[in-house]
Amino acid sequence: MAHGSKNGPVLDLENYLPFFITGLSNSLATGASRTYREHFGIGVAEWRLMTMLAQGDGLTLQIVADATGVDKSAISRAENVLFQAGYTRSEPDETDPRRKLIWLTPAGRALHDRVLKVALAREALLMKGVNAEERRLLLDLLRRLMTNVPAVNAYEPEAPAPHKRP
Repeated sequence: MAHGSKNGPVLDLENYLPFFITGLSNSLATGASRTYREHFGIGVAEWRLMTMLAQGDGLTLQIVADATGVDKSAISRAENVLFQAGYTRSEPDETDPRRKLIWLTPAGRALHDRVLKVALAREALLMKGVNAEERRLLLDLLRRLMTNVPAVNAYEPEAPAPHKRP
């Protein structure tokens, strides 16, 4: 939404959804990163990878990147951190040796289980004051918004007239 000001139209930040979603996401990621690094020695990217591997071992970096919306190079760096710490192992994909399949090690699974408790506690604090029906509705709305993201990112505005310098 936009409204007028003495300088022309401006975003109504109180009602501009991307502003709130981005702010919420950034704030949560910053807090999670600080907490996970301080207490477990991993960051948010490593945690996202661990959560995916806990769901189903033997995944490729591309599968994780696609599922999490995180750049494949960031997932690769996260995997390297976890591998160096002994939390993951990998082997070539038999169907395509250029790809590797990644698994959590027993130490990785144990770390996942410890971080999971903290992640769920953080979620509970975030959702304080939100009842079960509101939570269900919020998740439904967010899932619907996620289906619109490809169209939003593909949107190309009309090319503006070339900017002339004074």
